[in-house]
Amino acid sequence: MEYIYAALLLHKAGKKVDENGVKAVLTATGVKVDESRVKALVASLDGVNIEEAISKAAVAPVAAAPAAAAHAAAAPEKEEKKEEHKKEDEESGMAGLGALFG
Repeated sequence: MEYIYAALLLHKAGKKVDENGVKAVLTATGVKVDESRVKALVASLDGVNIEEAISKAAVAPVAAAPAAAAHAAAAPEKEEKKEEHKKEDEESGMAGLGALFG
Protein backbone atom coordinates (compact mmCIF):
# COMPACT_ATOMS: atom_id res chain seq x y z
CA MET A 1 0.00 0.00 0.00
CA GLU A 2 2.80 2.40 0.79
CA TYR A 3 3.98 2.19 -2.82
CA ILE A 4 0.60 3.39 -4.06
CA TYR A 5 0.53 6.10 -1.41
CA ALA A 6 3.96 7.27 -2.58
CA ALA A 7 2.71 7.50 -6.17
CA LEU A 8 -0.43 9.37 -5.09
CA LEU A 9 1.64 11.76 -2.97
CA LEU A 10 3.92 12.52 -5.92
CA HIS A 11 0.91 13.06 -8.17
CA LYS A 12 -0.80 15.35 -5.65
CA ALA A 13 2.42 17.38 -5.32
CA GLY A 14 2.51 17.82 -9.10
CA LYS A 15 5.68 15.75 -9.44
CA LYS A 16 6.31 13.11 -12.09
CA VAL A 17 5.55 9.61 -10.83
CA ASP A 18 8.77 7.82 -11.74
CA GLU A 19 11.05 5.27 -10.11
CA ASN A 20 13.35 7.86 -8.52
CA GLY A 21 10.45 9.81 -7.04
CA VAL A 22 8.73 6.75 -5.59
CA LYS A 23 12.04 5.51 -4.14
CA ALA A 24 12.71 8.92 -2.58
CA VAL A 25 9.29 9.08 -0.91
CA LEU A 26 9.57 5.52 0.41
CA THR A 27 13.11 6.06 1.67
CA ALA A 28 12.07 9.29 3.40
CA THR A 29 9.35 7.42 5.26
CA GLY A 30 11.70 4.66 6.37
CA VAL A 31 10.28 1.93 4.11
CA LYS A 32 12.72 -0.64 2.75
CA VAL A 33 12.44 -0.20 -1.03
CA ASP A 34 11.85 -3.23 -3.23
CA GLU A 35 13.15 -2.28 -6.68
CA SER A 36 10.92 -4.73 -8.52
CA ARG A 37 7.77 -3.41 -6.83
CA VAL A 38 8.74 0.17 -7.70
CA LYS A 39 9.34 -0.77 -11.35
CA ALA A 40 6.05 -2.69 -11.51
CA LEU A 41 4.12 0.22 -10.04
CA VAL A 42 5.62 2.80 -12.37
CA ALA A 43 5.10 0.52 -15.38
CA SER A 44 1.47 -0.12 -14.43
CA LEU A 45 0.79 3.60 -14.05
CA ASP A 46 2.30 4.41 -17.45
CA GLY A 47 -0.44 5.96 -19.56
CA VAL A 48 -2.98 6.01 -16.71
CA ASN A 49 -4.79 9.26 -16.01
CA ILE A 50 -4.52 9.23 -12.22
CA GLU A 51 -7.09 12.00 -11.71
CA GLU A 52 -9.64 10.09 -13.77
CA ALA A 53 -8.90 6.85 -11.89
CA ILE A 54 -9.32 8.62 -8.55
CA SER A 55 -12.63 10.18 -9.60
CA LYS A 56 -13.95 6.79 -10.77
CA ALA A 57 -12.83 5.17 -7.52
CA ALA A 58 -14.51 7.89 -5.47
CA VAL A 59 -17.87 7.35 -7.19
CA ALA A 60 -18.31 3.73 -6.10
CA PRO A 61 -18.42 4.29 -2.31
CA VAL A 62 -20.68 7.33 -2.69
CA ALA A 63 -23.15 5.39 -4.81
CA ALA A 64 -23.19 2.52 -2.33
CA ALA A 65 -23.90 4.78 0.66
CA PRO A 66 -27.62 5.48 -0.08
CA ALA A 67 -28.32 1.78 -0.58
CA ALA A 68 -26.64 0.96 2.73
CA ALA A 69 -28.60 3.69 4.53
CA ALA A 70 -31.91 2.48 3.10
CA HIS A 71 -31.12 -1.09 4.09
CA ALA A 72 -30.22 -0.05 7.64
CA ALA A 73 -33.44 1.95 8.02
CA ALA A 74 -35.65 -0.88 6.72
CA ALA A 75 -35.02 -3.30 9.58
CA PRO A 76 -32.57 -3.52 12.46
CA GLU A 77 -29.96 -6.24 11.99
CA LYS A 78 -28.02 -8.34 14.41
CA GLU A 79 -24.55 -7.11 15.36
CA GLU A 80 -22.85 -9.87 13.33
CA LYS A 81 -24.64 -8.91 10.12
CA LYS A 82 -23.73 -5.24 10.60
CA GLU A 83 -20.06 -6.16 10.89
CA GLU A 84 -20.27 -8.23 7.71
CA HIS A 85 -22.00 -5.38 5.89
CA LYS A 86 -19.35 -2.93 7.08
CA LYS A 87 -16.61 -5.21 5.72
CA GLU A 88 -18.40 -5.39 2.36
CA ASP A 89 -18.65 -1.59 2.20
CA GLU A 90 -14.94 -1.24 2.95
CA GLU A 91 -14.05 -3.84 0.34
CA SER A 92 -16.22 -2.17 -2.30
CA GLY A 93 -14.44 1.12 -1.63
CA MET A 94 -11.07 -0.53 -2.05
CA ALA A 95 -12.12 -2.24 -5.28
CA GLY A 96 -11.93 1.08 -7.10
CA LEU A 97 -8.20 1.32 -6.40
CA GLY A 98 -7.66 -1.48 -8.89
CA ALA A 99 -8.40 1.06 -11.64
CA LEU A 100 -5.02 2.64 -10.94
CA PHE A 101 -3.37 -0.39 -12.47
CA GLY A 102 -5.24 -0.44 -15.76
